[in-house]
Amino acid sequence: MKKLFYSLFLLICLQINAQTKGIFSSDPIVNLENFDKQRIYFGYFLGFNSYDFKIDYINTPAADINVNATSGFNVGIVGDLRLFEYVNLRFEPGLYYAQRSLNYSGFTRKIDSEREIRSTYIDFPLLLKFSSKRTGNIRPFLVGGVSSTLNLASNAKSTDDNYQQRFRLRTWTQNYQLGFGIDFFLEYFKFSPSIRGVFGLNDELIRDNNPDSPWTGNIESMKTRGIFVNFTFH
Repeated sequence: MKKLFYSLFLLICLQINAQTKGIFSSDPIVNLENFDKQRIYFGYFLGFNSYDFKIDYINTPAADINVNATSGFNVGIVGDLRLFEYVNLRFEPGLYYAQRSLNYSGFTRKIDSEREIRSTYIDFPLLLKFSSKRTGNIRPFLVGGVSSTLNLASNAKSTDDNYQQRFRLRTWTQNYQLGFGIDFFLEYFKFSPSIRGVFGLNDELIRDNNPDSPWTGNIESMKTRGIFVNFTFH
């Protein structure tokens, strides 16, 4: 599935490259001049992510839990409502695939010292987009807001815990998001690459049944944090 996603992304990039010729010239042809004057418009996005955890401890541990993040990918749709000339309200529900591994010290067996966490998130962000004045075919912007995220692979309903190699997280979490990007007005569509940070607001760890568990007993809170790189098409 990842190979198909990357192949599709490469084809899209080739199409964008063909359309961006001349966009940075001294006197470019103005594309889609009235596009941002629409009250409502829609789009979709593809992208990459890197999820991590911010872990706070009850007592200072001998060694921190090491979190190793790998790149995942994102896909979703965009709804944009124009509020004012430079302010838009956006709803960007998306599907996010992510993978992290937690490495604990003090264990002799790898099956005990490592926990692999594969997550499939459905994210529901409500965002405000603050755009600058358009210059030619380019318009930078800032974006920020809050989101609720459903983790389809949380294991929240499992009665097993880390003693049975089962790491559990809460099904729903809340986050805030901050980022920036640039709108490029091309001949046939608007292309908007952006980078965004996501920061968890609530503790999402479900503790083991044993309060003295070496995996969860000393964790005060575990919150998601991550980076999204999205390529949006309107």
